[in-house]
Amino acid sequence: MVGRMSTPSFADLTTIGVGGPIARFVEPDSRVGVIEAVTDADEKGLPLCVIGGGSNLLVSDEPFMGVVVRDARRTISVPDEVAPVEGADRTVHVNAEAGANWDDLVEFCVRLGLEGVEGLSGIPGTVGASVVQNIGAYGQEVGSSVDTVEVWDRKTLKVEELSADQLGFGYRTSALKTSMYQAPATPADEFFPTPRYVVLSVTFALRHSATGVVNFPQLAKALGVEVGDRLETAAIRDAVLKVRASKGMLEDPNRYYNEWMRDTKKPENVEAAFGGLYAATGSLDRDWNRHSCGSFFMNPQLTPEQAAKLPEDAPRFDVTLPDGSAGVKTSAAWLIDHAGFHKGFGVGDDAAATLSTLHTLALTNRGSATAEDVAKLARTVQDGVERAFGVRLVPEPVCVGIDLR
Repeated sequence: MVGRMSTPSFADLTTIGVGGPIARFVEPDSRVGVIEAVTDADEKGLPLCVIGGGSNLLVSDEPFMGVVVRDARRTISVPDEVAPVEGADRTVHVNAEAGANWDDLVEFCVRLGLEGVEGLSGIPGTVGASVVQNIGAYGQEVGSSVDTVEVWDRKTLKVEELSADQLGFGYRTSALKTSMYQAPATPADEFFPTPRYVVLSVTFALRHSATGVVNFPQLAKALGVEVGDRLETAAIRDAVLKVRASKGMLEDPNRYYNEWMRDTKKPENVEAAFGGLYAATGSLDRDWNRHSCGSFFMNPQLTPEQAAKLPEDAPRFDVTLPDGSAGVKTSAAWLIDHAGFHKGFGVGDDAAATLSTLHTLALTNRGSATAEDVAKLARTVQDGVERAFGVRLVPEPVCVGIDLR
């Protein structure tokens, strides 16, 4: 176990910087230690929160009277190193322990000349959390690169290895995530806020290639190429980081000065993040637009009948709904803006929590917000969008002690 002299609050551990004190905080530095910490909490019937980088979590201001476990294992390795890539099969496997910083993994893969996760550059969080949420951006989703996930099953008390097919990856979801919910934004009785399956490690199947496909129009525009063109993965990563920075959708590297976040990301990558912060803002000071949970609401997936009620100019994308039927995805950011909630909107003058001044999909802590301030803003936006368009936005973050249904 990693030893510390005190106990943090969720405000210390999350990118949005809100949340109450924690009764017990544990940082296991071994695989057995992670399993023991989880099992101990479950056997005692204590609330359990397994946390990664704290980027997809909104916790109430009340004390969390349970156990918070953060995996301190961060090793990234290439099991295939003893068998160099030969012939037509360019697959290379990369294994990462659940506590590894996600962007550390992306940087590692790009540096090794591996294709498959470069479009996911700059997403805050850890490897373990990435597969729970099935993170995605700029034409890529993590699920498309996952080979297997090693998990601890809290129900059977066994270690299991789940294949990508067993993980049920979908838009911002997985079988891991759905084990926490009985309906959208409605926690399950047994496993919440930690899934039934606690991720121990992830093995990715990537492609040995110095180039990747530019799969997203905004990214293609930034690179001056066409969608579908191939470019060096390093160039794609650089462009993704710049686009995310322009929208305030990168974490604030100043958080790694916090004693509770120190050493959770490689120092050289923290230094590079400061360089990116300065390039984007002209300053190394805290950037309050980055004090968020990232995209706060999921893009609604609607039936054709629901989508027909939207304004003609609302964005529409064909999707397959969870039940297998044809559906339509629209833009949460568009709905928010067209419901009258523009960049920088806050509830009242000098609000401590507002929409980002750069992106309507991010709810931000302007320095002194509480979790309730953020929740009040979220509910205001949800209610306004529902009045305007008949669509109830579903939050992306795991909301603990806060009801945003």
